[in-house]
Amino acid sequence: MRVPPGVSSADFSAALAQFEQAVGKEWVFTSDEDVALYRDAYSPFWGEKDELVASAAVAPDNVEQVQQVVRIANRYKIPLYAISTGKNLGYGGSAPVYSGSVVLDLKRMDRILEVNEKNAYALVEPGVSYFDLYRYIQERGIKLWVDVPDPGWGSPIGNAVDRGGGYLMANYRNHFDSHCGMEVVLANGEIIRTGMGAMPGAKTWQEYKTGFGPWVDGIFSQSNFGVVTKMGFWLMPEPEAYLSGTVYAPRYEDLIPLVEILNYVENTRATNGMPDLGSPLLGAGIIANMTQAFEEKIPARDPELTALIAKSDVGKSPELQAYALRKGVPYWSCRLCFYGAAKANAANWEYVQEKFSAIPGVKFEQNEFYKLPLSAEQREKVHKPQFGIPSLAMFSIGARTVNNPTPTNGHMWFSPIIPRTGEAIYEANRVFQEAAKEFGIPMLSSFSLPSCYWERAFIYIFGFPIMHDVETNRRNRAAFKKMVRRAAEYGWGEYRTAPAFQSAIMNTYAYNNHSLLRLHETLKDAVDPNGILSAGRYGIWPKHLREAKA
Repeated sequence: MRVPPGVSSADFSAALAQFEQAVGKEWVFTSDEDVALYRDAYSPFWGEKDELVASAAVAPDNVEQVQQVVRIANRYKIPLYAISTGKNLGYGGSAPVYSGSVVLDLKRMDRILEVNEKNAYALVEPGVSYFDLYRYIQERGIKLWVDVPDPGWGSPIGNAVDRGGGYLMANYRNHFDSHCGMEVVLANGEIIRTGMGAMPGAKTWQEYKTGFGPWVDGIFSQSNFGVVTKMGFWLMPEPEAYLSGTVYAPRYEDLIPLVEILNYVENTRATNGMPDLGSPLLGAGIIANMTQAFEEKIPARDPELTALIAKSDVGKSPELQAYALRKGVPYWSCRLCFYGAAKANAANWEYVQEKFSAIPGVKFEQNEFYKLPLSAEQREKVHKPQFGIPSLAMFSIGARTVNNPTPTNGHMWFSPIIPRTGEAIYEANRVFQEAAKEFGIPMLSSFSLPSCYWERAFIYIFGFPIMHDVETNRRNRAAFKKMVRRAAEYGWGEYRTAPAFQSAIMNTYAYNNHSLLRLHETLKDAVDPNGILSAGRYGIWPKHLREAKA
């Protein structure tokens, strides 16, 4: 059995015995077989001594048991690493940032405490998955939708505190922004409730976010300042109808006005679902069709077009533009979604067509129209997350398929945020393609389009391959860090990453001699002086490990 670093065997044995008294012997895991389940299935350190692994795991059933575990860990200075449920594949899995930590597995805390249809909110524990919450709502006929990410096996709490996103109306897609009220166990075992929950007997804990005084919820996202044991979420009332339509623009330079108009119609809520950018000419598909594209055989591309794309400069050339106009193949597409009353959706779709008509040669296509709720047959046809339905279909992207006969062993996500302009998309493609060639990364297509999960900014999500080959992984890790630094040179920072790169990315947020990180460290030292909670998560190390990890 592995012993946490800096902890004696005697102290670890004593702590494990007390963990067993707190949660039950069957819920303390120490065997190699059990602890191996907490390895990162997509570890970039496969087969290396530096792989991040746990020493044991403990699974409490309720908040009182979490308090007991934390107090025991403080007594013996046992490092804990809190997880909820799901896999977090590509972002570190369930493996701790500080190797040898004891995983604090909250999967047994799987209670849906309240779903309020009238005021459209839910209160859940961290072991509740998106599938759990969806089934609960469906079984009771509640007319609410849950904004779900890809894939849906994760926890609303886990995804929100890691600042994940989804597909529905803009005010629900940012999952941390759509939360309302938290219960948190601090490193000393004390419980706090944020927002209105700080008032005993509060009636509006899930209805009013900020309460009174400083709003501290944000310090518990992407951090290690406490263990979130309850969280409220605002849910989307089921709309009357859904409509989607696509805007097609014919020329390379049209991407600039296309994005400008998109921003206007989204920020004014003329369109309220997640926009989806694509390029029919360059073969960049939209997210809504991605799993289908991976599962079905891709039609052969016109050899002339293939040759023109290969000769183009970041997807641009006079010959390629001439081909697009001659063949009537749009350079760009933008799929828009509308939730609401059927008449309102139709009026808004007509309005956005008027706005996009400022682009010469633009064309429009109405795609889907559904009166809601969906029938069972319709549910099988649609892109499920856009209807609040959790799914695992996104895993077809990395699976062995007719289009991918030799899949990798996993991936690590590189996910920079860039400005929401067409000019930024052009620049990002140029920078990332040049960097990919320089660093030897076989990861980029001829032209990549960002995703629109959040308003006001774009996000790129590139998968660096994980292989069961030590040298390949070492090269890819080095290239990943170089790409992080290259992005930072252009002012593009990652929003989230796997533990292997969290300190490297935090170091790019270096304004005023890393003043933000220094504030994080000040908070860490104040709320967790023994440094027992999730050491190193998002680059925040406790004082006794800080110098060694610098």
